[in-house]
Amino acid sequence: MYIMKSEAEPRRRHHDRAFKAKLVEQSMQPGASASAVAREHGINANMLFTWRREHARAGIVARSSESAVLLPVRLAGPAEEMLAEQGVQESSGSAPATNRSSRPGVIELELAGAHLRLRGTVDEASLCSVLRALRQSA
Repeated sequence: MYIMKSEAEPRRRHHDRAFKAKLVEQSMQPGASASAVAREHGINANMLFTWRREHARAGIVARSSESAVLLPVRLAGPAEEMLAEQGVQESSGSAPATNRSSRPGVIELELAGAHLRLRGTVDEASLCSVLRALRQSA
């Protein structure tokens, strides 16, 4: 059996930073599928996920077409008393959370210089909005 060898060696494609940033931004949009974005541009999805990790490590945050949503906050316990002493009033008109987890717990995060502690059941959509707003404000 004879195997033909090609004289031209296969070369890796090199994509410029602007192309990578454009695809990362597209893949980070709400409702976007990273795999679909990769397919549309003729690259492997793993390559796009690698670029997303590199952008995250470099502190580059993709712009979101969605603006940050402010959520109503209700304080209870010592924090409520502390704010009352400082003359801060609680916002009225709290919206009920709709998509709640059935398992209560505690979530503590330090992100963008902020410390966030959540107790009890957490609405996933609200948590995502808070995290997105913190990430964009960094």
